[in-house]
Amino acid sequence: MTTGSQSGEPAASSAQEGGGLVRVQGPHRFRLDLGYDGTDFSGWARQPGRRTVCGVLEDALSLLTRRDVQLTVAGRTDAGVHATGQVAHFDSADPSEVDGLVRRLARLLPPDVRVYSIREVPLEFDARFGALRRHYEYRVTAAEYGAAPLRAREVVAWPRRLDVAAMNEAARLLLGEHDFAAFCKRRDGATTVRQLQRLEWLADGEELVAHVSADAFCHSMVRSLVGALLAVGDGRKGPEWPGTLLSSTVRASSVVVAPAHGLSLVAVDYPADDQLAQRAEVTRRVRVLGG
Repeated sequence: MTTGSQSGEPAASSAQEGGGLVRVQGPHRFRLDLGYDGTDFSGWARQPGRRTVCGVLEDALSLLTRRDVQLTVAGRTDAGVHATGQVAHFDSADPSEVDGLVRRLARLLPPDVRVYSIREVPLEFDARFGALRRHYEYRVTAAEYGAAPLRAREVVAWPRRLDVAAMNEAARLLLGEHDFAAFCKRRDGATTVRQLQRLEWLADGEELVAHVSADAFCHSMVRSLVGALLAVGDGRKGPEWPGTLLSSTVRASSVVVAPAHGLSLVAVDYPADDQLAQRAEVTRRVRVLGG
C-alpha cells in the first residue's frame, strides 16, 4: 500500500484541542484490481436474492473492515460475463484497514472472484467516470468438437464455419463515434453515442478472439456487435449489413445478442493523476453525436 495522499491534499490535518495537537484523519481512496468467473454470478450489480459480484465483494470487505463498504466499479458486467481486468474503488477514513487486506480477502472470498491488488489513489480517481477506455475480448471457436472442456466456460462453440476476413471488413465500418442505438438496450436518460476505437478479430489457436475497445459501452453493446459480426462470418449477412444499422435510432430486432460466457472485461485505461478530475467531469456530461 502507498501511504499518504497522492491527490495534492493532506491525508490528515491538525486541530488545536486542550492546548495540544490532535490528528484528524482525512478521507482516502483505494483502487481494487480484480477478476472473476461470471458463470455463477447474476452480473456485477447487487440484486435482491441473487448472487452478484458486487454483493460478494462488499459483504467480504464490510466483514473484514467492520464497516459498510460500498464499491464504485469501472464496468457493470451482465450475468455470465467474466473479467480479468475489472477496476473498482472505495473510500476509507482509516488507511490502516487495508493492510494485508488482499491476503485476508483471498481466505474469505469464493474461488470464482479474486482481488489482485489494493492501492491508494488520488481522491479524484473515479473507477467509473475517470476511465478513458475499456477493453473487452470475446472468444468463439468453430472447431468441429466445440470448445475444449477446460475452456467451455469462457469460449462459445459456434456451429458454423466463420469467415474472419468478412467479419473484419464489417467491423471496420463500425469504428469511430456513432449512435449505437441499434446495438444497445436503451436505458432511460442514457445516451447511446459511443466512440468505438477497436473492433478486430484475431486467431488464437483454434479460437477466434474479438478485441473490442471503446471509451464506454452501453448495455449489451459488445455482445450485440459480436452477434452481428458472427452473422456476417457464417454467411447469413453481408459485410455491409452491420454498418447500415448505424442510421437506426432504436434497437435493431435483427441483431442477436451473442452468449454472455464468451465475453471478458480485460482492461480499463485511466489518465495521469493530474487529469483525473477533468476526465471525470467530461465523462459525466450527456454526449450527443458530434458534440
